[in-house]
Amino acid sequence: MTRAVVCVPTYDERENLEPLVLALGEVLDTTRDRVLVIDDGSPDGTGELADRLAAEREWLDVLHRERKEGIGRAYLAGFERVLASDAELVLEMDCDFSHDPRDVPRLIAACEEGADLALGSRWVAGGGTANWGLGRRIVSRGGSLYARLLLGVGIRDLTGGFKCFRRLVLETIDRDAIAARGYGFQIEGTYRALRAGFRVVELPITFADRRVGESKMNGAIVFEAMRQVPVLRWNALRGRL
Repeated sequence: MTRAVVCVPTYDERENLEPLVLALGEVLDTTRDRVLVIDDGSPDGTGELADRLAAEREWLDVLHRERKEGIGRAYLAGFERVLASDAELVLEMDCDFSHDPRDVPRLIAACEEGADLALGSRWVAGGGTANWGLGRRIVSRGGSLYARLLLGVGIRDLTGGFKCFRRLVLETIDRDAIAARGYGFQIEGTYRALRAGFRVVELPITFADRRVGESKMNGAIVFEAMRQVPVLRWNALRGRL
């Protein structure tokens, strides 16, 4: 039986992918844990590299998608693949080392100890960021505060994308109804889990700026997330969530 699958979406991450796979191989129990790379047709050859790495590692799988449609669509496709297996836990993780692979076992342990959804959180005691300027910290903390206040929840890092779900959470929430394509997807997934009555815990992490490559964050992604929050609240009040 598979214990956990780490889903890693990629788009032009050729320089980061192999080091990340090697790092995950060191912290996972590869006799019962797996990694799923979800490549959105990267023009830099990330998908081809993923195939080569998978051919050398029984615990690594690759899901190829034709085009880039946003991180939310990539994760949803990955969830469908994982839920078709017997895996009990499903993780989200960035490919660029913003999330420390050494924290993956902590998220897994939190769910094994009773959490339904474990979040790696920058904004709880002991958490933080590295190599960020003041402006980026303000935008990120402000975005999480905005979402927390409008949605009326206690989670401090709603925009974070380092997570471990019990499969029951993903089976229960209406994944087809998730509208956000970008990082608003992270807010929506956590909020739907909370609305469904699942136990969500936050674990402190340090989020570091990517090692190499360019960030996929842009103004359109931020705007989508800001716009999605009041829509979620409205739908919840109307009993549609």
